Parts: sequence; structure tokens; C-alpha cells
Amino acid sequence: MVYLDNAATTQVDPQVIESMRESLTEFWGNPSSAHESGSKAKRRLEEARVQIASLMQCFPDEVYFTSGGTEADNWAVMGVLDYFRGKKSHFITVATEHHAVIETAEWLEKRGNPVTILSVNKEGVLDPEQVRDAISDETALVSVMYVNNELGTIQDIPRIGEICREAGVLFHSDCVQSFGKLPLDFKTMNCDLAAISSHKIHGPKGVGALIIKRGTKLSARTIGGGQERGLRTGTENTPGIIGFGKAAELARLSLDDEMVRIRSMRDRLEQRILNEIPDTVVNGSRRHRSSAPLNVSFKNCDGEALLIALDRKGFCVSTGSACSSGATGASHVLMALGMTMEDARASLRISFGRFNSDSDVDALMDVLPGLVQKQRETSPLFS
Repeated sequence: MVYLDNAATTQVDPQVIESMRESLTEFWGNPSSAHESGSKAKRRLEEARVQIASLMQCFPDEVYFTSGGTEADNWAVMGVLDYFRGKKSHFITVATEHHAVIETAEWLEKRGNPVTILSVNKEGVLDPEQVRDAISDETALVSVMYVNNELGTIQDIPRIGEICREAGVLFHSDCVQSFGKLPLDFKTMNCDLAAISSHKIHGPKGVGALIIKRGTKLSARTIGGGQERGLRTGTENTPGIIGFGKAAELARLSLDDEMVRIRSMRDRLEQRILNEIPDTVVNGSRRHRSSAPLNVSFKNCDGEALLIALDRKGFCVSTGSACSSGATGASHVLMALGMTMEDARASLRISFGRFNSDSDVDALMDVLPGLVQKQRETSPLFS
């Protein structure tokens, strides 16, 4: 199997697995217990908090553990809007956001909160001045994703955050696809809240964090127990948190080299696809983007059928966000770029990680051109 769907999830690093094994066999006490076993678990949990803060360049006490990026996004948005309920109720976000934010915006609108969904240009880039124009006296929160999960497009988060700060409005960013993949500095990002996740950086699933700037006000996620400084209570997922911490440490140590290596593989595949497969288009910005993923439309093809054909050949790719797998229609991210339904549904997302190499690019290109050609020749949809 050649795994090329790292934007959906990543293979857990063996060093992360070992750190989690230790927490399950040696440091398995409840971190809230006063005895030695609990104290050991608590120390390891706090070490993980420091490891994550070091990669995010924030204070350790600004890291609040969650079950993943979706919970962190939900908590940030609903937590702020609930805190300001009766005072400020307006929420601003972007059409290309993850479902965790877009669907929360839809829920808020049904509840009666005014919501503004900003558009992007054909490359998926938001003009920060749109945020300035949308902010009103009633605006409580702005939420803009740092790196888009389907396109890799990077938004100007520091500038957007500066605009929000000038207006006295809280700013949240979904950093799930940028954490551990780009150099981040929570202070210079001008964010008040940022969502991150473990399984995108070769850590375990089911654990993430919301970074909350000191002094930021929002409602608690859960109540009862006092964990996470009373804002997200309940017994901590200690093995997952320790694994998350180890994954963050490994990502920090290899960040610069991995950015170069993954970008090289992405660019090599991109050029081979454009050179060897006619009628293909790279979606999103080719200037303002991270090292991965690569999103490509193959004209007169069906992306879902290509995915299945590649899967049968031993290749794992996707047609978009794993969180919308099984949904009908085309990607809301691609449609927000102004693409037609047919072109949006003709797209594949290919993304690299730590355990990929140039040989994976070559292996994919040994089969992809033939599969595209075959589909174009035989599909009744495009005959």
C-alpha cells in the first residue's frame, strides 16, 4: 500500500507509540489523584503540554486539551458566542472553512445569531480587508483557517488578526493543517484562539487542543471535575496527550527539513501530472500554499471513481476532506472557488507525510495516467 492521504490522517510514528505504551503500562494513574502513581501521570501530562506549547510558541497554560480539532473549533466558536450572548452575537467566517466551523456557523444562524460568510477568490485566498468591512459593533468573533485542508491555501492570519485586534473583536484560527507543518508563533499570529490536532502530525487520533490566549473569555466546554483549569473537565486522555506531546516534539525537531522534503515531492508530482496527463488543473493558489496537499482536477473524470480505481491498485488518496466522506455533491471548498460541479467532482487530493518518498511519486505515476485515460474513454458520464 502507498499511503498518500496524510491530510486526512497520518501514520503514528513508532516513537509516539512507544511513549504511549509507557503511559499505559507505567504511568497509568489518574492525573488528578494525589498518590505517586497519579503524580507521575500528571507530570507526564504537563510535559506534553510544554512540548505542544514549544511547537506552537505559546505559554503552556494556554494549551487546553480536547478530543481533536473538531471539538476545539466547536468550543472556540460556541464558547465565545455563548459567553457574549446578550451582548454581542455576530459571527464572521469564510466559505472554505472546515465543516467543524461551517456547520457550527449554520447552527448559530438557526439559533438566531447573525452570521457572515466571506467569499474567497478563484485561488481560495481571502482579502483581509473583507474582514474589516464585515466587522460591526455586534461582532463577537472572526474565524479563519490558517491552511485549508483541501487546497493547502495559506491565509494571511497575522494581518487578519491585526484587523480584529484593532476592532476589539476576538479572532480564532483553525490551525489543524498548519500546526507542525509550518513555523507558527501564537503571539505574532494575533490570534486569541487556535485549534490543533494530534493525528495530522503522526500522533494518535482522538486528541487535540484549543490554544486560548491568556485573558480570553469563553464559556466552559464541560463542567464538573476541574480539569483543564475548569474549562474542559473530565479525566484526561493521558496516553493520547502524551503521544500528542511526543508527536509535537518530533515535528518541531524535523520541521524545516520536512517542509523542504515534502514540498519537493509535491512539486515533483504536480509537474509530472501536468506534463503527462492532459486536461488537468491544479486547484487553489500555487503561490500562497503549504507543502501539502496537492488538489488536482482531471477534466471529464469522476474523482470518486478514480479514488476507487487507485485503491484497487494499492494507493490511498482522497477526493476532499475525510470529514465529509460519503456526502453527496461536490466539495464546498472547490465550489467556493467558482468551479463547476463537474470540475469539482473530477478532483483528487494527494498529500504527503513523514513516511513517503520519491518512489511513491513514481509508483503513483506508473498507474495514474492510464487510469485517467481509461475512465475518459469508457465513462458513460462523459461519452
